[in-house]
Amino acid sequence: MDQAPGSPDRPQAAHGLPGCYRHPGRETGISCTRCERPICPECMVSASVGFQCPECVRTGSGTGHAPAASRPRTIAGAEVTSGDPRLVTKILLGLNVAVFLAVLADRTIADRLSLIGLAFNGRIQEVVGVADGEWYRLVTSMFLHQEIWHIMFNMLGLWWLGGPLEAALGRVRYLTLYLLSGLAGSALVYLLEEPNEGALGASGAIWGMLGATAVLMRRLDYDLRPVIALLALNLLITFTMSGISWQAHVGGLIGGTVIAFGMVHAPREHRTLVQVGVCALVLLASVVTIVLRTQSLLT
Repeated sequence: MDQAPGSPDRPQAAHGLPGCYRHPGRETGISCTRCERPICPECMVSASVGFQCPECVRTGSGTGHAPAASRPRTIAGAEVTSGDPRLVTKILLGLNVAVFLAVLADRTIADRLSLIGLAFNGRIQEVVGVADGEWYRLVTSMFLHQEIWHIMFNMLGLWWLGGPLEAALGRVRYLTLYLLSGLAGSALVYLLEEPNEGALGASGAIWGMLGATAVLMRRLDYDLRPVIALLALNLLITFTMSGISWQAHVGGLIGGTVIAFGMVHAPREHRTLVQVGVCALVLLASVVTIVLRTQSLLT
């Protein structure tokens, strides 16, 4: 259970490190530079020097300014919202589940929305695919799942990784990370997979979030060994099990890592410019890859 805001207690976690004053079960080595209470990544607000807790920033304590003069900001520069910290994560999860249920009711939905380069569909007697002008498949495939184990695995990853990332990046940046990571994964699948082989799933976006988590933990000087072990295990599964689109995983991982690095390491004075530039770079790389692959399939 969360400790009430404003508590002066400094709860100790099991391994000696203090627990966050708002989330006592979370170990942390970071303290608020104003009140010196321990704070976890979800509660950290980037300041000119170190990090501050939401209460100190909200009240403007020690600043000599009115509370409105110092709005709470995440480590990526987004304003800290007072609403549901997992709002975007829940919406994305709901969209994936809704599309999954729709596919169960009508299997032809997967045929119409999955990622496929160029192929002849015998059921409708037509040529289909991204190269045939169906660009939307690069995005719609990110929300498609046909097997229960597939959507369960991806949605667990979305829930576990999404909450902390949404809190650290802010809603808009987090959604941008998710969508561009998924697109980068789709672009690599489109480039390297056989044109008549279909692909679907949120794996590209999930792997982008995994790469972003590693970047965030490194930025906060956290122990990277757990996330590295998780990444290594997933890479092993990706390249040893059949039926898994490794291209989506690798593409999403690269895209998410690059975007997250730009978001959390952007200098304060040029933060928005750098963040937009990095996202635009990943988008441009994906679009160029898609266009070049389309030209090769049509010639």
